[in-house]
Amino acid sequence: MISDERLPAWLHSFCLNGDLPIEVVTACLSQAQLATQQLRSSETGGPGIIILSDITTEICNFVQTVSRNGSERILILATNTAALAGDNGWRILQAGASDVLVWKDLVNPDRVIAARFKRWYEVDRLVESSLVQDHLVGQSRVWKSVLRRLVEVACFTDAPVLLTGETGTGKELAAQLIHSLDQKRSQHELVILDCTTIVPELSGSELFGHERGAFTGAISARDGAFAMANGGTLFLDEVGELPLGLQVQLLRVLQEQTYKRVGSNTWRHIDFRLIGATNRDLQVEEAQGRFRRDLYYRLAAWTIKLPPLYDRTEDIIPLVRHFIRQARPGEEPPELDESVKAYFLNRKYSGNVRDLKNLVYRIVARYIGSGPITIGNIPSDERPITQPDSKCWCDDNLTQTIRRAVTVGAGLKEIRQAVEELVIQITVDNENGNLQRAAERLGVTDRTLQKRKAEQSQRIQSLMKN
Repeated sequence: MISDERLPAWLHSFCLNGDLPIEVVTACLSQAQLATQQLRSSETGGPGIIILSDITTEICNFVQTVSRNGSERILILATNTAALAGDNGWRILQAGASDVLVWKDLVNPDRVIAARFKRWYEVDRLVESSLVQDHLVGQSRVWKSVLRRLVEVACFTDAPVLLTGETGTGKELAAQLIHSLDQKRSQHELVILDCTTIVPELSGSELFGHERGAFTGAISARDGAFAMANGGTLFLDEVGELPLGLQVQLLRVLQEQTYKRVGSNTWRHIDFRLIGATNRDLQVEEAQGRFRRDLYYRLAAWTIKLPPLYDRTEDIIPLVRHFIRQARPGEEPPELDESVKAYFLNRKYSGNVRDLKNLVYRIVARYIGSGPITIGNIPSDERPITQPDSKCWCDDNLTQTIRRAVTVGAGLKEIRQAVEELVIQITVDNENGNLQRAAERLGVTDRTLQKRKAEQSQRIQSLMKN
């Protein structure tokens, strides 16, 4: 019997055909101490089982609803293999199902089904824990999917992990989470090595350590990153920056699990979990000869891509509130007015979550008193550039022009005359010399405009004679 008190007390069940009665499934699951209750039309969430004999668009839509776009765990029990013909199995997974089983192929269905829900429950319990939610904030579907994968790889495997994604998406935090959840490694060190800072001349000592006297300046023995990570986790940040020579050395260590200090003939055994992170596409780098294929496949036993912020906009406001609490520890976080919320949602974040965090800290530094955070708290250099109002044409450029005219001694009559002549000339040019249309644009009569043009011509002629 499979039983676990941490399993959900009950599961929804819903039968979409009559080939396999719900009672049969219910009786089977009761042997694994899993109780079920039939889904009511008013319920749209919770872990559940759907029994079906065919997969249609309508069923996919139903799965999307009851799974809340994949947030809830839904197991599909197909009564026959034909239900999964073509790409139907992939379609139902895309709709939000967690797995698909064919009932008649299950020897011990109670054990198979219970094992899946047990694993899912353990993963989701950790995803919702403070250990995860206090550091990797978000409840969007895409982010929850990433968190589930991080938890699963950390708790149920010892494999190397490659974290990919744009700058600022949280790769280092994800590596720290994997290390913290790894029961085998978490009691030892998480060693972080930024591959962009490795100096080629000192790389051997940086990675392997060295013996006393191994080179000039080696006045004492020193452990390298491999030794410090022994028993724990080695996180290679920006692993795509490793020179090819170091890639060869790293690959040898991963294959043999042994290394020698610089200046030593003694092989040392090591055991650590390797996590790499990069904002590059290592498959492209490999195709162009800048990253070794064998190292890539050693490192990418699990590859988890952290999404950019524009793919998880539902998480922006929760992240803002999280960073406000960080910036004001022990204080009640102020609310955001609607204009500020709209600003955060519409802004582009080239640095992703790190960019958002820096912005929130700057805004909080400008916030004073009480009440909500308003758009006036947003630094001037972060404010959006708006299109000028067509009726508001008097800007700083005109002010500067007038100030310059006054400074050099121009009088009011002279300035007014120069401005009027310029306005007339620009409007006539815009109307391709048509005085009637220009007069309409300026709100004067044709005769007035003709008179002003004539006066302008006379002044020009007078200046030319002088």
